[in-house]
Amino acid sequence: MHLANPMRMRALEALGLRRAQVRLMVARGDLVELARGLYASKGFEASPHHALALVAARVPHAIVCLLSALAFHGLTTQQPAEVWIAVPPRTWRPKLDWPALRVVQASGARWTEQVEVHTVEGVQVKVYGVEKTVIDCFRFRNKIGLDVALEALREALRTRRSTPSKLLMLAKGQGVAASFRPYIEALS
Repeated sequence: MHLANPMRMRALEALGLRRAQVRLMVARGDLVELARGLYASKGFEASPHHALALVAARVPHAIVCLLSALAFHGLTTQQPAEVWIAVPPRTWRPKLDWPALRVVQASGARWTEQVEVHTVEGVQVKVYGVEKTVIDCFRFRNKIGLDVALEALREALRTRRSTPSKLLMLAKGQGVAASFRPYIEALS
């Protein structure tokens, strides 16, 4: 059996395979277990965003944010060692063996605004949009570093992925306009 994309056990069962058959196919080398409960054909080629697909498959309610969203959108030169995800307050905080996770909480408009859905390796991955990611970098500048936030802002403006007015409008809606305004004025 050849799988075009990684699949969860439940999807394999929907195709008519039983768990014992899947375990036998893994033992024979026909399938590879990418992570607990996620399988692919033995010749599977991972994409550059493979870790995001694994996290989205295992934690479907999570939204990729901060450093991981910057890397996804090509707004940073850094490659994060962990996958940064946002979850709503009072929800299960996932723990995975691999990849490592950094979990932040968001609620209200901070949770729902500018969520994009991208298909990575056949998995629907939720990622915050460019403007929301830049604004979040300034909100969490003490966690990720002001240099990273400034790099993201410069790159978003340089590549014309956003404008100062759009960023400032979103900063007002997200409640960080006062701390964000000096940086946007300095770079505009």
